[in-house]
Parts: sequence; structure tokens; C-alpha cells
Amino acid sequence: MRISRNSAVAIGCALILTLQPALAQFKPALPGYHYEFPRDFFSHPEFQTEWWYYTGNLQAADGHKFGFELTFFREGVSRDASKTSSWDVRDLYLAHFAVSDLDGKSFFHTERSNRSGPGIAGADSAQRKVWNGNWNVVWINGQENLTAIADNFAIRLSLQSEKPPVMHGVNGVSQKSEAAGRASHYFSETRLRASGSLQADSRKYDVAGLAWMDHEFFTEQLATDQAGWDWLSVQLEDKTELMLFRIRRKNGSIDPFSSGTFVDRQGLAHHLRGNDFQLEPAGETWRSPATNASYPIRWKIRVPVLGITLDAATPLPAQEFAGNSRLVPSYREGAIFLDGTKFGAPLRGSGYLEMTGYDHPVQNTLALVVPQFTPADYRSRGVKNEPFWVAARTAGISCRPDSVLKKQPQAPAFRACSVNDG
Repeated sequence: MRISRNSAVAIGCALILTLQPALAQFKPALPGYHYEFPRDFFSHPEFQTEWWYYTGNLQAADGHKFGFELTFFREGVSRDASKTSSWDVRDLYLAHFAVSDLDGKSFFHTERSNRSGPGIAGADSAQRKVWNGNWNVVWINGQENLTAIADNFAIRLSLQSEKPPVMHGVNGVSQKSEAAGRASHYFSETRLRASGSLQADSRKYDVAGLAWMDHEFFTEQLATDQAGWDWLSVQLEDKTELMLFRIRRKNGSIDPFSSGTFVDRQGLAHHLRGNDFQLEPAGETWRSPATNASYPIRWKIRVPVLGITLDAATPLPAQEFAGNSRLVPSYREGAIFLDGTKFGAPLRGSGYLEMTGYDHPVQNTLALVVPQFTPADYRSRGVKNEPFWVAARTAGISCRPDSVLKKQPQAPAFRACSVNDG
């Protein structure tokens, strides 16, 4: 997946900054899309929202276990052809980076946001690169090379896909609700062999393992009666993979547009409808001290047509990406390990689980602000763009510019917003 998150930029669930400019500027995701590679690894600016989502489980030579998440988001703001400056806001870019020290029981995470500007962030097929500042993924000689460096944690990984990309859904779309266009174009690399280095606190490790990449692009948002979702990727020891998601409605029921994909040993994708599987909490929960959300952290998975029954659990309950405001919904994205059977034979695996909407339903807050944001006025007034700031205050949001603005007010970019509860 990740789901069509209220026309949002960010979450994995992982989780997202939502904007709502005139949707007429962007295309809906409709049946019949023809995927083409390597083209589709890169940007699709005709769609409003897009993300590149990397997660994985890694192990050091001494057996120390880690998980990681590196996600790049693009949210289309304007396609006005008259705006030609590098600083005109056509797209906003957000990125999330997290390392789960599973044996050390520590979770490290951070985020950043930028406009594209003169090469600050973007996705470019000519460069074969997706980046936000010095966080990037670069395609070289059939490998995807990931780099992300934070204050006290970092990754440098080379990923080699063991299977071709698989497309989710039916006829080129992953449908998320009933109306036409409420869908995404969605593909994954489900078994990426990973190797490289990881830093956690002051210690550096050589690591290897398996990673997963999701790429989605779309325009329409979730239906108003949908509150959140539970999504998981599973890499099994028999060289098969599962992607499952269930969409939760606000009334507590499960939406019939929940679905999934089974990838066989040969790399062929098999679509799973919502009634082909059960993805259910198994009783154990973790309550976040930051958001007070109660997340199910043990799950039961059944796919009767495949003879699969699995129990999913995590050695590290605290893997929540808590947003600083209601603009970026909080979500829990973390490593899981699975144990069960396939037609009675033992089966194990690893993967990642994302859960959203447990603190409050996903919603579109920043839409109140962005339509009044005029980049030309913003440049001429430096950091004091009155239409933006007045609208932000009206919506109960206070924002500060990135610290770079103190030195370069002609090159504004917002880094942090918070809700003013007063």
C-alpha cells in the first residue's frame, strides 16, 4: 500500500501532511494504467500525492537485530504554468527516517520537509535519484543505494531486488473506496536483499537482511467514513511475500475495500480481496505516552486459500512516529516477526506493520491554510507572508521557518508547525 491518505503527504502511515489545492490540476488514479520501468520508479507530477517507502529488518554479524524506515513524500501544491521561479511552490517534500534497535530496545526517528527549490529535494529520472537534503536513494547498476544521516543514527544500504516489481490491485489500480478515482497506482519491490552499515548512538554495525519498497501515486483522498488503516508487509522463509491492509471505518467496522497481494516464489502477484484473509488484533496492546493512542501489537493473520496462519509480534512495542501536530497524524510503524504454518508445515518470517488513526481519525487540517499561501507575496515579504500566517492562526496552527531562513529569507521553506491549543 500505503493507503490514499486524505490527499496526504506523509505518514508510512506510515502518516501524512495533507494539502488540498484545486484537484482539477491533478489526475485521478483510474483503471488501465500501464506501468513501465524504470520510468515508474521516479516522479509522477500529474498526481497530487506520491511516496517512496522503504522498510526492512537487518542483522549485524553478532546477531544484533534492527529495523529501519526511510520514506520520501511529495505533495503537489500548484501546477500554475506562470510560476517559473525555483522558489515557487509546485510541490512540498517530506521525509521520515527511523531506526529500531530491536535488541537494545531503542527507537530513533526524525523528519524533515522542504520545497524543491534549486535542487533541495526532488525525484528525477535523469539523475535516477529521489532525495530530501542529504537523505536519498540512488539507482546505480540495478541497485538502490540508500543514505540517511541524523544526529545519532544513520544508514548506508545497498539493495538488490530478487524479484521484479509487483503491481497491487486490479487493472492498474488499488481501490480504496467506492467512487471512481478513490484509488492509487501502487507497486512494490517485495524482496530486496540489503547490505551495508547502520549507526545507532555511537556504535556502527555492518548489517544485512531484507527490505521492502512501496511506491504509490494518486490524487483522491479517503472517504469521509474511513478513520485509518492497518497495513503489513511479510517476507516469509519459503521465498514468498504478503502485503495486507484493512481500512477501518469510523463506526468500528472494516471497509470491504481492504485488500492484499500474495507474491509467489517466481515473483507473480496474486490479488487478495478483503474476504480472502483475516487480519485481526490478538489482544496485546501498547499505549503511547506521547499520544495516548492504544495500538494492537500482536496480530493473527489467516489466508485460508493459501493455507497460511501466522502470529505477528514485535520485540519493541515503542515504534511510534509521533507527529508534532495534527497536521502530521501520528502512526506506529515497526518491525515484526511472524511464526505459524502453511498447510500444516512450520513457517516463519519477518516484516513491517503500520497502524494509523488510533489517536484520532486521519483528517485534512492544512487544507485550511494552503489555498491562501501565495509564494510571490511570500518572497516579497520575506518570512512575514500575511495571508499564510493569518490563515495559520485562524486554523489554530503556529509555524516557524526553517533556521536557514534567518540567513536566507528570500528562500523560505517551512520545517515545523504545531497546533495552538490555546
